[in-house]
Amino acid sequence: MVFELIVLLYLNPELTLTSIIKFYMITVETHVSAPLETVWASWNQPEHIQNWCQASPDWHAPHAENDLRVGGNFKTVMAAKDGSFSFDFGGVYDVVVMHERIAYTMADGRKAIITFSEKEGGVTIVESFDPETQNPEEMQQQGWQAILNSFKAYTESL
Repeated sequence: MVFELIVLLYLNPELTLTSIIKFYMITVETHVSAPLETVWASWNQPEHIQNWCQASPDWHAPHAENDLRVGGNFKTVMAAKDGSFSFDFGGVYDVVVMHERIAYTMADGRKAIITFSEKEGGVTIVESFDPETQNPEEMQQQGWQAILNSFKAYTESL
């Protein structure tokens, strides 16, 4: 993959980091009408995560833990409300820039990058992640976008 990236940059010097991320990763985005401090707290505090981390109303996050620092671990238990299925979503933080950026490595080795930018009376969140190989990329994009939409609705209600 590194060789591909070098060739891509050599052949297309106009490319930016953002365009490269979008080429290799799946990206979801939203704009939250809330102050940056509120958005950051809602994204990172376990008591908030448990209220928004689900892709649909028939799922929930009964447990969340978060050690927000480089090298710190996070884990959210995501579960069907009827008890039929659950899984742990977790990883280790690689980058934490307060109120600006988070990057982490998931338990399966995939990477994710999240940026928080103050814009137009709120915060724009852009989340990019490596796709996994079990599900179609469109399904992954829709699932992560649904969770981000849940985050937006919850945070704007605070």
